[in-house]
Amino acid sequence: MITKSSGITATEQLLAKFCERSFLKLWSYPNPFKDDRHELCDILAVFGDYVFIFFDRKNQLSEVSEKDPQILWDKWKRKVIDRQVNTAHGAERYIRSGRSIFLDPKGNTPFPLAIDPQRAIIHKIVVAHGAKDACKRVSDQNIYGSLAISYCETDGISTQPFQIEIDKKNPVHIFDSHNFSIVLEELDTISDLSNYLDDKKRAIAKYDFLQYCGEEDLLGHYLLNNDNETKKHIIGTKQYVVNGVMIGEGEWHDFIKTDIYKNTKKENKISYFWDELIQRTCQNALDGTLSGNSNILRGESAIFEMVKEPRFIRRVLADKFMQAVANFPDHPNQFTRQVTFLPSHIPNVGYVFFQLRTPDAFLSQPDYCVKRRILLEIACGAAKNKFPHLIKVIGVGMDAPKFAGGTNSEDFILLPCKTWGNDMRAYYEEQNQELKFFETPRLKKYNEHITEFVPLEP
Repeated sequence: MITKSSGITATEQLLAKFCERSFLKLWSYPNPFKDDRHELCDILAVFGDYVFIFFDRKNQLSEVSEKDPQILWDKWKRKVIDRQVNTAHGAERYIRSGRSIFLDPKGNTPFPLAIDPQRAIIHKIVVAHGAKDACKRVSDQNIYGSLAISYCETDGISTQPFQIEIDKKNPVHIFDSHNFSIVLEELDTISDLSNYLDDKKRAIAKYDFLQYCGEEDLLGHYLLNNDNETKKHIIGTKQYVVNGVMIGEGEWHDFIKTDIYKNTKKENKISYFWDELIQRTCQNALDGTLSGNSNILRGESAIFEMVKEPRFIRRVLADKFMQAVANFPDHPNQFTRQVTFLPSHIPNVGYVFFQLRTPDAFLSQPDYCVKRRILLEIACGAAKNKFPHLIKVIGVGMDAPKFAGGTNSEDFILLPCKTWGNDMRAYYEEQNQELKFFETPRLKKYNEHITEFVPLEP
């Protein structure tokens, strides 16, 4: 059983809630500690080689004062931005040193996720609160009161109020009271967030400067800007004659008013079925009630693979799962099963969704769940034989929800099959002789083109 902090301050608790949604329950931990019993950061999220270090700081910038606004700004920036940036650099150095991390100040509970200091891809994120209202008062053009950010070669001198310069050679992501929730709501999968931050770091390194009026505007630019070759969002342009990028005010404000954005948010609602399926299993792992032999925390599991899917792929997968549930045939008191194969967005990876309905007498047998898992494994092996290009098959099995009466359990299987010798092929062919997974004449194949943003139907 793993006990996590929920954050200490109100803003930390809010940040923890957003991070738990993006990184899910098993991969984000508020208030971890170093071996000297001092806090490492406010939230540490780790998934595979990705390490996200969050710092949250609130200090209200005075609304009315006789002091010089520049003096007030410099003081606020030192407390909320500069100190946290330096602490973030220190946290990265600590992690890369390989020293121990703990979930409690006494060092009794080790941080449960492994970090390889040499391979770690680290993103340092500071969430700064307290300047929003003052920022909006200064400029009518500042729609949300967001901080303007510039990544450049900086000498560290004072900046104009509400404008922050960050050293492009050692970048830290700066979010504020308004846009941190936008970023973590829009990019609420590990894949989506890491892709954005990775490309942001790429752009920072490529250009002499990257400037924008608010992180939400940079996000809007990113989501609207596609590389046709890689089929990915990018910041800036692939033209080498450009030496800097500046994003103006209003990119995000205009984007979220479009019909395609609103319709996509509506269409994405079904995708959270995928998240709920994962979250239940993660909670069981935290509670110590998860059975099986997978190493879910270390990445050797079906759940770990499922988490890699970005939001728009989760939308499609969840939709197909739900269609399979709705289409399950009704044959009372008979053994009835259905298998559905779906590709992942990761090349050569696929999913097998297995539903089973049995007579009550068989369902009540003590080894029923074992038998159901065996059938799921055979279905995964049959999928590999049917589709030889696969290097991983993720199996999800359950009693047919349409007839489960509100109670159910799930089985998850990860079948690594990059190496698939004749003995493995023959074994699953033999096991599948009577079951005929993916060999029945009723097998149907569908081709479907999907897009991240869903336009309104004419």
